[in-house]
Amino acid sequence: MIRNFIMGHSMRLAMFNDFSKFKLLAVADTRFASMIVMLKRFKLINLQLAVKEKLLDDTWWALVDYILTFTDPIYTMLRFCDTDKPCFHSVYEIWDDMILQVKKSIFAHERKLDFEESNFWNVVRVVLEDRWSKSNNPLHCLAHSLNPK
Repeated sequence: MIRNFIMGHSMRLAMFNDFSKFKLLAVADTRFASMIVMLKRFKLINLQLAVKEKLLDDTWWALVDYILTFTDPIYTMLRFCDTDKPCFHSVYEIWDDMILQVKKSIFAHERKLDFEESNFWNVVRVVLEDRWSKSNNPLHCLAHSLNPK
């Protein structure tokens, strides 16, 4: 049934051929050892079946949501700064807000209070601070100081 669906729709067949090195088999039930042929094929595509299981796993999707939650402030900050409009004077504020939002999402996921220790947050903080040390320059400070807020 699945084979007939894929073979009957050219776009699905093209996608199958792009992502699989195998050909679709149609083994007749009356053929000698048809079950053995199908079991051998299942063994060959075991890795692809594992991917399917992972995509159907709710725990995996919860981890995807968590990753997107704590990386969204980083992505938003990068998108804000990567424009043609002047934002040089706002880098300090945006960076501080981003750090607080990342920390908040990590601590919320781990169900910890602000004063508690989080190993994952410590690693993320070190990475973010190293990145800030590489890209921070006196012009950011001057632009922030001269901002008429």
